[in-house]
Parts: sequence; structure tokens; C-alpha cells
Amino acid sequence: MAVSKPLVVVESPTKVRTIKKYLGRDYNVAATVGHIKDLPDKEMGIDVANGFKPKYKNIAGKQKVIRSLKQAAGDTTDVFLAPDPDREGEAIAWHTSEVLKKKGRKFHRVLFHELTKDAIRRAMATPEALDQSKYEAQQTRRILDRLVGYQVSPLLWRKVKGGLSAGRVQSVAVRIICERERAIQAFIPQEYWSVTAHLASDVPPAFAAKLVKKDQKKIDIPNEKAVNRILKALDGEQFIVDKIQKKTTKKNPLPPFTTSKLQQEAIRKLRFSARKTMMIAQQLYEGIDLGPGEPVGLITYMRTDSTRIAAEAAAEAQQLILDRFGKAYALDKPRFFKNKKKVQDAHEAIRPTSIFNTPEQVKAHLLPDQFALYQLIWQRFVSSQMTQALIDQISVSIKAGNYLFTTSGSTMKFPGFMALYMSVDEEIATESEQKKPKLPELVKGIILKLDKLEPKQHFTMPPPRFSEASLVKELEENGIGRPSTYASILSTIRGKGYVDLVNRYFRPNELGFIVNDLLVQNFPEIFDVEFTAKMEENLDRIESDRIKALQVLDSFYKPFSKDLDAASKEMLSVKGVGLPTDLKCPQCQKPLRIKVGKNGHFIACSGYPDCTYSNDYERDEKGNIQPVEIAEEEITDKVCDKCGKPMVIKRGRYGGFLACSGYPDCKNTQSLNSNGNGKKIGIACPQQDCSGEIVERTSKRGKIFYGCNRFPDCTFATWDKPIQRGCPLCGAKILVEKTTKKRGTVVSCLTEDCEFKENA
Repeated sequence: MAVSKPLVVVESPTKVRTIKKYLGRDYNVAATVGHIKDLPDKEMGIDVANGFKPKYKNIAGKQKVIRSLKQAAGDTTDVFLAPDPDREGEAIAWHTSEVLKKKGRKFHRVLFHELTKDAIRRAMATPEALDQSKYEAQQTRRILDRLVGYQVSPLLWRKVKGGLSAGRVQSVAVRIICERERAIQAFIPQEYWSVTAHLASDVPPAFAAKLVKKDQKKIDIPNEKAVNRILKALDGEQFIVDKIQKKTTKKNPLPPFTTSKLQQEAIRKLRFSARKTMMIAQQLYEGIDLGPGEPVGLITYMRTDSTRIAAEAAAEAQQLILDRFGKAYALDKPRFFKNKKKVQDAHEAIRPTSIFNTPEQVKAHLLPDQFALYQLIWQRFVSSQMTQALIDQISVSIKAGNYLFTTSGSTMKFPGFMALYMSVDEEIATESEQKKPKLPELVKGIILKLDKLEPKQHFTMPPPRFSEASLVKELEENGIGRPSTYASILSTIRGKGYVDLVNRYFRPNELGFIVNDLLVQNFPEIFDVEFTAKMEENLDRIESDRIKALQVLDSFYKPFSKDLDAASKEMLSVKGVGLPTDLKCPQCQKPLRIKVGKNGHFIACSGYPDCTYSNDYERDEKGNIQPVEIAEEEITDKVCDKCGKPMVIKRGRYGGFLACSGYPDCKNTQSLNSNGNGKKIGIACPQQDCSGEIVERTSKRGKIFYGCNRFPDCTFATWDKPIQRGCPLCGAKILVEKTTKKRGTVVSCLTEDCEFKENA
């Protein structure tokens, strides 16, 4: 009997087509469709007493995939494990080998850094052994996250409210956002002034110069009184050109993209989210059909913090630059970039797999967002191999008595790499320079004509809130997370309900502040930025076999377990005692405290039950608590399911609730956050591994929404009505429909970065 063909196992079904194309009929190719094993959902799954041994289980719903893998393997003696070339991919490879383990069967690890014909065949010809150190690094991260999440989260359920969660890395990201918001609240603007001289020589154009020094020292103008003294001193003074400096500066191109830099630039330049950027990059890596049956991976692996590039790729770029731009734009030899310290160098930078797949040539085969991201990657890489830009700069110093004014300007002498690509910051700087009027030809010693002196009041600005781009940069600079985790960190902190994205900037909400303060107070080390960064370094050290996983886990768990025991006893209960405020009860003058009930946070008198005062509150721009006065009753569009009369919102000690307006004849009440178990609509919950159903529910304002009946175990919810139809663009399990007067009924996808939308 013939032995089955060797099996190649990848993690994505999309890769199967690409790899089959280049390996032909000599191999079977199958996909795991992500992880096939994980820790159990309903228990921590870590045997702490037995060396932190994890208890893996086959993921619910993956039985069919596992059967398909076993069927594809048949009785073959060789299985080539080719999930993504990173820690998560290594874990999938190990778990696949456990599932397919058979006497006499050999497993080979194959690393596809790009999905092209040559790269695939080269990788298949040089397989490696499974990397135990890399797998242990992934496993250690998973164990650490589970130890924190499954032990701190229940503490929050008891002390704050059910359904909350804490994460080893996500909670540090929330802390960074909270601390920035507190810095903004504490910020006190400082007044300062500037003085601008509007000047002209005998030849146009007129120009402006800023006051910068007095008596050769930097000048500080704190208020209007000080500026008036300066204006008086300058009255009648001659403005004389004192010094002219002309020079040509050379500007080098930026390196090709790392993961974080790609996310930052795509967020700023294309208005993509970090998650959307990574989703589209994955599509470009896994393979795009450039013709019937011609799938090609267009970019190298997209999770990397290295700026290294292959010499062959640099040589290809040189050839294209010569052909397209000419000799003046081409380098004599390739430009290579040094990695920063502590950077993992397992992968190249993100670059096109072939420079000759130009954006123009592949545009017809790409969706608009795929094209935009590919063009960004292609241009950034090609520009990194182009000559420097040459910029002529002129700086002029102008004396007026013992005061010194300066002005400057620049012109592009030779664009070099900027002819193809400029970063967002380079675009802003170039546009700003272009808006300036050009300086006239000036000679040292000439006297300029003063048109006017313009004093202007300014105030210092608070530190900015984090955008997605600047938060990724902050995480990277502080060593929090790794390239593969930035997008999921940003999605998680929003999804958990601790921060809101307002006008593209992160702001912590009240629940975020409450939870952050409790975690930082009770776990000062575990949720510390430096401690978390050190833990990331330890994971890197495990991967490079410089430290053992058990040593890292032991050193983490001993102090953590002590903090956990202390927090169980000492953490303030926001449900019970509450958090202190500076406010007094308007009824009895006892201190008011912040509490969290089933309907959200509120302030209540510490004198309860003698005093039953409670109220909603909000914070002003300085973070001060302000009680919110709300009418005793507020009519909703919800009707009582017992008598048909309108439901109204009433206030109770634990916040608002729905009550029948027919009281006392009808005493029906409901929570603002639910409608019993809800009305079933016959659609399964779309969340992965959830066995729940979508039900129709009522919000706290009486508005209909749709959520999973397994809440709070599953938090899926949407205002729009789900329909039983898959998304043709991203493959999501359901779509939703919404009816408006302007557009009628529109069907769209709920996936954050999917743009599918059509009229019903």
C-alpha cells in the first residue's frame, strides 16, 4: 500500500492555496485555522504546585479541524509544521505535533518568512527542529497572563462589579492612559509672550523674525508687563542684519517598516486602526491572486522589530531605482540599517517580496485598503535605498539694540528619496516650510525697514492624550508588549470598557479610573511599567535559552501571591465601603463615597442606612466630582410587558431602574441593563467559542439592543439588529441591519475594520 504524501501544516486557510501552488501535487497541505489547543475557559488551568504545569485542552469547536488534519496526514512519515514564524506559530506547531504524534512519524519545523516560490522551496529544503525555547517563551507568557487574569479578575468582581477583568499587560496600558489623563487634569497653563518683527529690505518679499535673545541670553517673556517693557526698549532701534548662515543639510531616508512603525504610520497616514493594519498586512503576506490561480505573498512576515533586509532585496531596489529615477537617485552600494539594542532579529523588516511587483502593477488585484497599505510598504522600502535629500538652509540673525531676532528658511536642492516617499512628520515639516514666504537676498550690515512689532500672548499646553499611533509608540519605547501584541492590546483596552476613543484619542472613563487605582494601590509592582518591561525581556531571554521558564515564573509568583492575599483582605470594596471623595452629603454633611452598583457608578452617603442620599456624578475637566441632578422620573419608549403602559426611569439607592408608570396598580420593574433573559431572535452568538444566543434587550434608557444571553460571561452586544448572513468581505458570522430616514435600511458588518455595507 502506498504511503501518504508528506503533510505541510499551516495555520491559515489562505496560505494553503499559495503553498499548494508552489509545492504542487507532491505534498498535502492543511490548516489548523489558528490555535487548536489552549488553557481551559472555566478554570485557571495552571498547576502552580507542580512547576506551573499548564493543562491544555483541545479548543471547543476544533474537533472537525483536528479530524481533517489526521485525515490529511494519513500514514505519512513526514509532517512539515509551517505556522507563522513567531512564538504563537511555534506553539501551534508543538500542539499540532502532539495531536498528530504517531510511531515512526517525524516532524520538521518550516519557517516561511515570505510566501514566494523561491522562499517556500528554500524553506522546505532546509527544515529545522521544533524550537523548545521559543515554545516555552510563548507558554510562559500564556501562564503569566492566566495567573494574573484568573486571580485578579475575580477580586474585581467581588470588590467592584461582575464581568470586570484585569490583564498583566492590558492593565499597564490602561494605567499609562490614566496617568496621562491625570497629568492633563493637574496641568496649570503658564502664560508667556512672543514678539515678532515684520521687516523688509530694499528688495521683496517682506518677512518676519522672532525675538529670541537679550544680551546674548535666551529671553523669557512671562506677561504683558514684560512685553511692554521690551516694546518700549525697541522703540527707535535700528534692525541690522548681524549674521547670515547658509548651509546644505543631508537628510537620510527612514529604514523599512518594523511592525510598530507600520502601525503608527498607517494610523496617521491612512487612518487605519492598528488592528486593521495588521489584518490587511496578514492578507498581503499570506497571498494575493495576481492572476487566475496565481496567489503570491506580496510582503515579508509582518510581525518584526528588526530593520534588517536581505542583500538581494536591496540589489533589486537599486536596479528599479536606476531604471525609474535615474543614476542621481541610486546608491553606489546598498544601505543597511542597524537594529536598536534588545531587538529580536529573527525576521527581516517588512518589505515587498519582489520590488518589481509595483503598486501600479498589482492595483487591479487588490482591494482599496490592501492597495493603500501595500503602496505604503513598497514606497517606504524603495525610498530606504535611494540617495539623501539635499536641503539648502539659511539662518539670519538681526540685531536691534541689545536684542536679537532670528529668521530662517529652507529650499529643496535635491529631493532624493523624498521624490518617492515622505513620512507624516516629513510631510508636515515640508508643507509648513512651503507656506513660509521666501527670504529676500540679504547682506550682513544692512539696515532693515520695520513695518511693525507684533506681541502675542500664549499659554503652555497640557500633555496630549494618546492616539492609537502615539500609544503604540509609548508601549514600544517602554518595552511593554511586543510587535505581535500591540494591536490586540489596543483592541482589548477598548473592548473591556475602561477607556473610550474620543475623536481618535484615548480617554479613561470612570470605571477605568476606579479599577486602575485599585490595581495600582494593591499590586504596585505587577502593574508597574518597568516591571512589565523587565518581564518582556525575561520572555526574550527564555526564547534565546539564557534563562529557564521556571525561574521566571517562580520569581514572579512569590511576590504576586503575597500581594493577592493582602488585596483579598485589604482592597477597598467599591460595592461596600466605596472610595472616598472630597464632597459632603447635602442632607447630613457626612462624607460622600464613590460606589459601583449593578447599574453603574454613583456617589452615596457614608452614613447609610441612617442617610439614604445617592446620586449620579460626572467629573469636570480637572477631574473634580460634580453631582448630576436627574429628574425623578424619565419616560422611555419601552412599554410594560404586563399592562402595556409606558416604562419610566426611576432612581434608587443603587442607581436607575425601569418601573411601570402604572404604579401602584402595576408594580413591574426591570433592570436598566437587561430585559430578563431577553427575547430570542433565533441567531447564535457570533463570538468565537461561545454557545450562547442573541436576545433582544432594553438599555437603561429604554432603547432596544441585542446581546448574548450568556452575559456577563459573553459581552457581545450591538444596537443594530443582527441578521443570519455571513460577511462576504471578512467572513464574519453575522451582519446587522439599520434603518434611517435618510438611507433606508442598510446592511453592514460589525467587524471593526471591515467596510462591507450595502442597501438592503
